[in-house]
Amino acid sequence: MPDAPTTAPSAFTTPFPLPPLADQAERLIELGVPTLTGIDAGELRAYAEKAAAGVEPGGLLAVHPDAAPASVLAPLLRRADKPGFVVVDMPDVDDFTPQGMELPGGPFYLVHDLDRGDHMGNWSPEEALPAITAAGRTPLVLTEGIHWLLQRPDVLERNKCFMAIGSRLRKPNGSFDARTPAIWISNGTGRDGKERRDAPKVGWCWWNNRHTWLGFASTTGRNG
Repeated sequence: MPDAPTTAPSAFTTPFPLPPLADQAERLIELGVPTLTGIDAGELRAYAEKAAAGVEPGGLLAVHPDAAPASVLAPLLRRADKPGFVVVDMPDVDDFTPQGMELPGGPFYLVHDLDRGDHMGNWSPEEALPAITAAGRTPLVLTEGIHWLLQRPDVLERNKCFMAIGSRLRKPNGSFDARTPAIWISNGTGRDGKERRDAPKVGWCWWNNRHTWLGFASTTGRNG
């Protein structure tokens, strides 16, 4: 296998501006996230209002995965009027937990300066993680990637999708499962089913494999 290319911090860009935090909160409420997860819609609105007046007012409004797991959020994704789904061979999707970073406490927090990682297409997760950390960034966890797409569905494009390698599954023996979460667009083949063609797809790829159409989503940081 040839060496992976190198990248500099300047390669990370943020081409998808996010709506104001108040609008993001209303979007989550409109999608039914409070009803599905038991979080309080009023508290979500209040958090967005307070965060908008804070020291770091921008960013992505995220609900902690303990309160809003991937299995609940994925079906809320939409593309071409098709709902999102989790692949059938990932029934343990919610067991993929944040690794290598501490998420802020509380049900809500902000994720800043998101990047899709297009410049790392055709890298493996094993190759991408050191480059992300060397740039002073951390990879997105899976639920953060889903939240991003709930606010900006256009972030998911054919041949420009992304992995969320901040979420890993720790096996009973202490090692990591080789599956690594990713979000891309279904072709409607195999077990996906023809009816799911063009739908957002939460699935996985191997830790050491490369895919030209998968970048690595990352952030400069989070605050609660």
